[in-house]
Amino acid sequence: MQHNSKLPNVGTTIFSVMSALASKHNAINLSQGFPNFNSDQKLIGLVSKAMNSGYNQYAPMPGNLELRDAITNKFQLLYGSTYNPESEITITAGATQAIYTIISTFVSANDEVIIFRPAYDCYEPAIEVNGGKTVSIQLEAPHYAINWEQVEHRFSNKTKLIIINTPQNPSGSVFSKDDMLKLQALTTNTNCIVLSDEVYEHIIFDGEQHQSVCLFSDLKARSFITASFGKTFHNTGWKMGYCCAPKVLMDEFRKVHQFNVFSVNSPMQKALADYLKEPNHYLGLSPFFQEKRDLFLDLIKESRFKFTPSKGTYFQVLDFSEITQEHDVEFAKRLTIQNKLASIPLSVFNDNNKDDKVLRFCFAKTEDTLKQAADIINTI
Repeated sequence: MQHNSKLPNVGTTIFSVMSALASKHNAINLSQGFPNFNSDQKLIGLVSKAMNSGYNQYAPMPGNLELRDAITNKFQLLYGSTYNPESEITITAGATQAIYTIISTFVSANDEVIIFRPAYDCYEPAIEVNGGKTVSIQLEAPHYAINWEQVEHRFSNKTKLIIINTPQNPSGSVFSKDDMLKLQALTTNTNCIVLSDEVYEHIIFDGEQHQSVCLFSDLKARSFITASFGKTFHNTGWKMGYCCAPKVLMDEFRKVHQFNVFSVNSPMQKALADYLKEPNHYLGLSPFFQEKRDLFLDLIKESRFKFTPSKGTYFQVLDFSEITQEHDVEFAKRLTIQNKLASIPLSVFNDNNKDDKVLRFCFAKTEDTLKQAADIINTI
């Protein structure tokens, strides 16, 4: 058989490559973004309780209404902004499914989609497979600030969608209030939709506030928010997320969603609905992960790596330019094989594989794991 691939240039993701290499060489894996500690036993118990209480058949297509109510309450508490649980919130099989469904719903052949690089790797393939054209704005290390003049120059009447990610994976940067106001000004009175990937909304450091699109009325009116319970509650393997948007956008999203997955895990939705009744289950995440970030950076402060402390997420970018001029992919592989420490090279997320001589390390790990990793880093 012969066929034309819709994604001819897509191979195995760097996450799979580095994790497989870490496994093969018995390396400490700070590459892929998942915690190596357990989710709260209370939440796990609530899943079992839901199963034993009969929540084992299809959930409603938009999701368990109790869970959607809990999400509404969370937005009111955190941002003073509301979404109608009946018509403006949909539970999804993780944030990636939500992102793919949004792009599939609204992007048609030759539509342009602006993304900011280094960008999480699920955006561009979803754009490409739906016939869209990716318009990249390259952010510059080490601060990864946005050049809004460049964005304005690339923005046109062909721009169907702008994808933002704050706090941003892989750089650990965050959008400021000024960034959001500039985005709002750029898109006001246009037909452009904003997809705001906010999966790390609860992991932001040094007293900063997360600038959600829902805080800005004109942005909220044209935006989707995608979020992840897996990132928030240390259970990425559950693949549970949700998205929020005004009804006019969500109506279209659900048309595609119902034929994509229809609905997602029922007992986990019930468990999350009960778990979210206690806001402290997510309000304490920033100090929890900042303590891990600060420990990690303190442990490696005498190393040859340079760094600007991450502003959010559970990732830290380290600059190795004073150690070697190897390409970052080759250096990351050598670190894994020879030094038994796996990380992620950022060039694979950049335009034209731009190599800034930086690697991304995940610090969502136990204290013991971070100390072992730091001991290795300090010998390099």
